[in-house]
Amino acid sequence: MHVVSHSCKPCLCLCVFDRTYHADIQTEHVTMDYNSDPEELTHTYSPKFNPHKQSNISAVKFTVAAKDERTVIVNITDPLTSIHDYGKQLTIRDILKNDLKYKISYYKSGSTGKRDVISNSSVAEVSQLDAGESYCFMVAAFIPSRPKSTQQGAWSKQLCNQVHKTVLQELSVGAWVGAVFIVLTVVIVIVTVTVLCCKRRKQRNKAPYTAQLSAPA
Repeated sequence: MHVVSHSCKPCLCLCVFDRTYHADIQTEHVTMDYNSDPEELTHTYSPKFNPHKQSNISAVKFTVAAKDERTVIVNITDPLTSIHDYGKQLTIRDILKNDLKYKISYYKSGSTGKRDVISNSSVAEVSQLDAGESYCFMVAAFIPSRPKSTQQGAWSKQLCNQVHKTVLQELSVGAWVGAVFIVLTVVIVIVTVTVLCCKRRKQRNKAPYTAQLSAPA
């Protein structure tokens, strides 16, 4: 057996993406007469498939850049598809257009609480972050118009932005409490010692004066 045609130009075969298709796969024996009726060939039908609603979307690539202390810019690269249009390889944005959104999941480094942001474009701004803190991000394509089972693409690799902290910023709350306690203890000790020294000095200065007053004339 041999395959007469194993591929087609998608923009000719699947020029309308939001439509259901199926393939009629026929097999021919090498010795078969090519004038035979195609309906007599052994064939099978593929499951029905809608490229717009059922195609799997791979993990995206993205970068994170700081805009200011509390805001970052997430720049997402639209994944390429296997579909070409007049020599140009189309992206999922070319096919899904305004239906394509991106879900950005992020959390503060060292924390378990995650937050999600939905972006309509490939450039997203994530704001209201804690200044001086490192955050980790993941991104996935998100198509709300699809059935729930195929709405979200694969998650990207996690990417964390590193914030260089000073020694003071690295101290935890417990460390700060301990430091304040030590400082207060030292201050109390210094004040106590100073007061005791002043009292003793006054007592020493008072003793000769009292002796002079009590001496006989």
